[in-house]
Amino acid sequence: MRRTQHWLEPARFGLFVHWGPWARAGWEASWPLVGGVVTLPMGQDIPAETYHANADGWQPDPAAPEAWIAAAAAAGMRYAVLTTRHHDGYALWPSRHGDHGVAKTAPGADIVGAFVGACQRHGLKVGLYYSLPDWHHPDYPAFTDAMRPYVFGGYPVPSAESWAAYQAYLRGQITELLTDYGPIDMIWFDGAWERGAEMWDVDGLERMIRQLQPDILINDRLPGHGDFATPEQFVPPEPPAEPWETCLTMNMSWGFNAKDDHYKSPAALVHTLCEVAGRGGNLLLNIGPDGEGRIPSPQAARMAEFGRWMSRHGEAIIGTSAGLKSWQFPGPTTLKDTTLYCHLLMQPVAPVSVRGVPVQHLKRVSVLGHDASLPFETRVPVLDELMHVDGPGEAVIDVPMPLRDPVATVLVLEFDCDPARSGPAVPLAERMA
Repeated sequence: MRRTQHWLEPARFGLFVHWGPWARAGWEASWPLVGGVVTLPMGQDIPAETYHANADGWQPDPAAPEAWIAAAAAAGMRYAVLTTRHHDGYALWPSRHGDHGVAKTAPGADIVGAFVGACQRHGLKVGLYYSLPDWHHPDYPAFTDAMRPYVFGGYPVPSAESWAAYQAYLRGQITELLTDYGPIDMIWFDGAWERGAEMWDVDGLERMIRQLQPDILINDRLPGHGDFATPEQFVPPEPPAEPWETCLTMNMSWGFNAKDDHYKSPAALVHTLCEVAGRGGNLLLNIGPDGEGRIPSPQAARMAEFGRWMSRHGEAIIGTSAGLKSWQFPGPTTLKDTTLYCHLLMQPVAPVSVRGVPVQHLKRVSVLGHDASLPFETRVPVLDELMHVDGPGEAVIDVPMPLRDPVATVLVLEFDCDPARSGPAVPLAERMA
């Protein structure tokens, strides 16, 4: 059994939290200190010294994670991932390695501990994000304005002595995260593009991590390793061969960006969850709390809409596998045992067809969240019907307007066999014999 089958694949829906001192100023996470990046068009360009000075007065509220995780649980999410240290090097726990983080600027605060505790109370699996680079650490080396413009793949290479010191710091922090907080379900790396796999010593890192937490999942951003793929801000048209999770912002920013009001609609976000689940993947949806730790109201409203929709339709997402091929139904489909869930992302103007399914084994059709059965018709090739061939056909269903959800209606088709099975290939001459 794949490691991801134990909980990640059935979970389907998780919360990403980007929080750090940047939220106090209303800046994007980390990238402003290197002049921004084209993939985050609403980001800022902040001198490095100014950027880091912003952390000195920040007092993160240890009560904040409770509200985030309560909202995640209400939205139907099954796990959460926190940016324990982003590229800017600020640690959200009292690390004994390095001097940039809550240990210095907010003594007594431990946001990682509060986050892990909140996840445990609400029954969510725990994920910790950790950036391999540190643009504040002198041995990395720290980024300065003289190093602008930032060039991917062109970060300065430290001396052997400095890199050994940085590796000790890196391993020290990861060891703290994986020993001080009990069982951790996932470590989510980022930033590996700045060094080669050999320089990061990815083999050694993985060995250390699995010794500390044997059951942990590692994402694919530890080069050459990882239990699942992580496409970013994008739903792949064809699912990756390995288990996967797409991470997505609600607007165009990861952190609390005060000027970014370019939000995806609640319906579009719910549709993304349906499409990801229909391809057998997970959605890791991001929030960027403000400097006080509050979820911005547009993000809170979208979380609430997920809560409304998932309270009725969660069974069509959680614990499901990828459904039918795209030609079989005009929308995503998911499977759970012998039940097929058909996600209607557009309001139908005619009866809905589900094609290429074993219609002779279709026992019941309904709208998820409603008890009443829906009438349906079945169609099969004429000769198959005359010869009583047990093969694939088409189910035609009329969806009454009062039963439709304003965002996404889910049809439930209950079979007495695998709905995605292929029918027997019987040649026509054999059928006519």
